[in-house]
Amino acid sequence: MRCLVTGGAGFLGSHLCERLLNDGHEVICLDNYFTGRLVNVDHLRDNRRFELIRHDVTEPILLEVDRIFNLACPASPIHYQFNPVKTIKTSVMGAINMLGMAKRVKARILQASTSEVYGDPAVHPQTEDYWGNVNPIGIRSCYDEGKRVAETLFMDYHRQNNVDIRIVRIFNTYGPRMLMNDGRVVSNFIVQALKGEDITIYGDGSQTRSFCYVDDLIEGFVRMMNQDKIIGPVNIGNPGEFTMLELAKEVLDLTGSKSKIVYKPLPGDDPKMRRPNIDLAKSALGWEPTIPLRQGLEKTIVYFDKLLKDSNP
Repeated sequence: MRCLVTGGAGFLGSHLCERLLNDGHEVICLDNYFTGRLVNVDHLRDNRRFELIRHDVTEPILLEVDRIFNLACPASPIHYQFNPVKTIKTSVMGAINMLGMAKRVKARILQASTSEVYGDPAVHPQTEDYWGNVNPIGIRSCYDEGKRVAETLFMDYHRQNNVDIRIVRIFNTYGPRMLMNDGRVVSNFIVQALKGEDITIYGDGSQTRSFCYVDDLIEGFVRMMNQDKIIGPVNIGNPGEFTMLELAKEVLDLTGSKSKIVYKPLPGDDPKMRRPNIDLAKSALGWEPTIPLRQGLEKTIVYFDKLLKDSNP
């Protein structure tokens, strides 16, 4: 098939492009390089089935494709809060433009939504039928509410225009090609440990997250697009739950670092708990994560270690 991946030069997008090419598809990678990087897809550029387009999804584009994976949007607080108006435009106008294309060319389209649609959840673990507890005027709302509106648009295009949609809600994902300065907890801890700097925990370290390795997540995307039973939304994430303190100690152990753990105040609207209920993904997609945290962290540490050594020869 001919597949379009928006945000294709980003952390998740580049892994998805690679997987789709390995599965025999043609891939158009579309990115404006705000958080995506050419180096993430450099190794794919010699492949005749791979095409790279510099484009911003907030602007319309005409392409003939069979499938669209809409991943375009900065996903870490440090990046999506840099230009909050642009963030919400990317989610909302990007969804409108991609859904319009899907409607015109009759393509199946997947929306990469997020666990952030659940906000600071009053239900634990989170199931797909939970409507969320989101602050609509907070500093994170440009991302949270942008993704919620994108889901609304997908459902309305499906109901009104019969567009063939799929929606997945991504929980914390990590792995090689994460940005070093993205402010996410896994990259923060690993880079701080490798540099011998203090490891910064916000709050008391008791807040929890679930961490899914990137290869597991991409498998979930592919299975979602290859089935006809459900349109979603479907949670894709690892139900293994870890406190920030447990994660920090695991990173210190794997890196052999002598870094000290320091505590700083918790940022606004930071969820205290985050863990997916993946019963739907298991029953409808036959999917569940297979890579344990320690194994995934080892691969991610190797990536960041090389990155740091290459930048400081």
